[in-house]
Amino acid sequence: MKRFIYLFSALFCFWIEGWSQAVRSFQKEKNRIVFEMANGELQLYPLSSNTIRVKFVKQPLEMKIPEWIYINNETEDAFTVKDGKKAVSVKLAGITAQVDKATGLITFLSPDGNPVLQEAGRQLTPSSIQGVDTYCATQKFYSPEDEHLFGLGQFQDGWLDVRGLTRRLTQVNTQIAIPMYVSNKKYGVLWNNYGLTDFNPAEKVVELLPFRKESEAKEVDVTSTEGGKKEIRENYIFASELMIPVKGHYSILLDVGQTMARKYHLRIGDKTIFDMENMWLPPTTSTIVELEAGSYNIVAELEKNDKPKVFFKKVDNETVLRSPVAECVDYTVFCGGADDVITSYRQLTGHVPMFPDWALGYIHCRERFHNQQELLETAAQFRKDRLPMDLIVQDWQYWGRYGWNAMKFDEKDYPNPTEMVNKLHEQDMRLMVSVWSKVDPASEVGKAMAQQGYFIPGTSWVDFFNPKAASFYWKNFSRGLLKHGIDAWWQDATEPENDDLLGRKVADGKIPGEVFRNSYPILVNKTVYEGLRRDAPEKRSMILTRSGFPGMQRYATATWSGDVGSDWNTLRRQIVSGLSMSVSGLPWWTYDAGGFFRPYDQYTNQAYRECMMRWVQTSVFLPLMRVHGYGSNTEFWNYGAEVTALARQTLATRYRLAPYLYSENANISFNNGTFLRPLVMDFANDTTAILQKYQYMFGPSLLVAPIVEEGAKEWNVYFPATKGGWYDFWSDKYVADKGWRNVSASKSHIPVYVKAGSILPLADGTPQTMNEAYKEDWIIKVFAGANGSYMLYEDEGTNYNYEKGQFSNIHMDWNDKKKKLTVGERKGSFQGMIEKRPIRVLLISENGIEEQKLSYEGEKIVIRF
Repeated sequence: MKRFIYLFSALFCFWIEGWSQAVRSFQKEKNRIVFEMANGELQLYPLSSNTIRVKFVKQPLEMKIPEWIYINNETEDAFTVKDGKKAVSVKLAGITAQVDKATGLITFLSPDGNPVLQEAGRQLTPSSIQGVDTYCATQKFYSPEDEHLFGLGQFQDGWLDVRGLTRRLTQVNTQIAIPMYVSNKKYGVLWNNYGLTDFNPAEKVVELLPFRKESEAKEVDVTSTEGGKKEIRENYIFASELMIPVKGHYSILLDVGQTMARKYHLRIGDKTIFDMENMWLPPTTSTIVELEAGSYNIVAELEKNDKPKVFFKKVDNETVLRSPVAECVDYTVFCGGADDVITSYRQLTGHVPMFPDWALGYIHCRERFHNQQELLETAAQFRKDRLPMDLIVQDWQYWGRYGWNAMKFDEKDYPNPTEMVNKLHEQDMRLMVSVWSKVDPASEVGKAMAQQGYFIPGTSWVDFFNPKAASFYWKNFSRGLLKHGIDAWWQDATEPENDDLLGRKVADGKIPGEVFRNSYPILVNKTVYEGLRRDAPEKRSMILTRSGFPGMQRYATATWSGDVGSDWNTLRRQIVSGLSMSVSGLPWWTYDAGGFFRPYDQYTNQAYRECMMRWVQTSVFLPLMRVHGYGSNTEFWNYGAEVTALARQTLATRYRLAPYLYSENANISFNNGTFLRPLVMDFANDTTAILQKYQYMFGPSLLVAPIVEEGAKEWNVYFPATKGGWYDFWSDKYVADKGWRNVSASKSHIPVYVKAGSILPLADGTPQTMNEAYKEDWIIKVFAGANGSYMLYEDEGTNYNYEKGQFSNIHMDWNDKKKKLTVGERKGSFQGMIEKRPIRVLLISENGIEEQKLSYEGEKIVIRF
């Protein structure tokens, strides 16, 4: 039954013309430069001083595709065009594009004239989908062997450096496709396409055939778009033969052939390539392996209904982007380091609104609270046990008898939702409620939607591509839920789940769903955010959503990593996926601390409790700190006294960081900052640093090294070289200047270090809410060894008055040589501002700690040590 076949992927573009074309002529227009080719038109759009958008177009398509990514498509920066003998140069202050006249290919140069990115070819081939004309667009870039690439959103394959890796960019539970990446060569690329994109597509493929049944069928509890359900799962062995022509590194992509996978287990010869199991997994996963030339048996243990294929290609010196449904080849190049890239990206696609101050505290969630009393009793227990908490979450099915996402609470279990919210507010707590982008067609809202054709055909997902459908959705959302005073919104399953755009027409039946296949989440969250700004303008918005897309950061959204497992391997993968998501330009991200699918003996399983606490301890140093779990009462006291004590200590650290957290919240919004920082963002020239998958910077000051193995007594940490070295966050002791070092692994916390020159603002005391934390006295820690500065930010925290200039900044500067800290004059003001603040200033150095106390009243103060 075994056989080996080479196939072209179903998504493969049949190439019928050359990869490049000579330039026939060109002309400069107001906002672009147009090059005429033999069979198309190359268009360059300077968008900012370091950004150029490139389009290669042919005959326009009949369908008109709107612009959802960019909000600023014209530059005010001056650019010049120079016609040279061999190339035409388009020059801005921060980037130059040279178009080769003979080939039509583009080389992008940094301001100092060095090439940072070179095209290796482009292709635009006519195609069709659902009987509608379209194109297949492919773009190739050269990628030298010493290049490292980061981004593409959130994936579960565990790869941080994606150079050479084959990935299929689709939206699915636990996977978020963001077609953007940055390079250690100091540039970034955003691929402008709303549909499926293949990154480094592999055309060679092996079909695996069923070989034998491996185990008896078993029933499992899973989540679904209809709630919890039972599913029968049965493992099968699939097999084939793989021929590798030459020795080398090969990128391998496993496609299980269903919209969701249940497990990955694949062996090539005697090598296990994939070994992962969860209740739900993305349909594809990828890796890179080294293989000798020869023939291999390839064996997969998967689920009975899978139809697996293995795609493979030899890793080469190219990076390829391909979309089978496109208007044209369309991409944008940003020149500069990762922060420069993200700054320019947000200037063009939208700045990030500030999150409410309470959003940075602990967010407590479980699947699920069953009634109003249960939720309020749990909230009260947090206060009684002095476990800090700011936001409690009502997950799905509170709608009860009214039908899925009926935009109302079932009074049987939630007799007075407004009173419930008010009682939480009396305890200085907020409420987040789960709302879906699908509606039960049998519900009152659903019947009206169905009658007006507002669903994606054959589904109960709202057709947000139809403005009338989006408007009707929000009208019912606003009328049914806003009146209760709910503070934050959980937009679940915004992919939409099950890849339900595939094969269907959207936008009121006008456009194939494949055209917009990855862009559904941006429209869902746009609808909700713009509705909130209009109907609840006094309340700062916060939206937690399961999927994302470029530009979505402008809608006050945070993403989380979906319905993941709970073991050590899953924890490691979440750290990698969060770093990749963050460097893709969307700054607010978190995970279900403790994992979503948890073991049945979770409350008594000591091994799980250790793993769970490492999840929780790491989440202190994520943009949002949140616990969740399926079929679980996730409150810490259910896991015993030791876990509760550790949790209290861990939460205290989060609240102690409040001034730092909120200042970084402002840095994201005002300065296009990034909180969760893979090391390529701060140490791009240190190859060892940028390849660390489980270490990262948290803001400008903190190096975080999560413990991701069971029973660790010590932990090996890499310290990137930085002037003055590093200090232990917990003990304030000097640790190292650079290189690897084994450190002790405490049960109570993970290793965290502070960069020399840091000025770290902290809250004194033991606050139970972020509101309390922001009112505490300050501790300002200065870490000697290098000069440093920091901007401490404050505002009212819960409204949009900051957009009107109602906020304050305090600039602090440390001169290491003079041992002088300058606390600058407070700039700005806002209602409720604390005019007088006691401060303890601690100078941390290799010689120990020196302390000075002062009372800050807004005037400049100079402290000398």
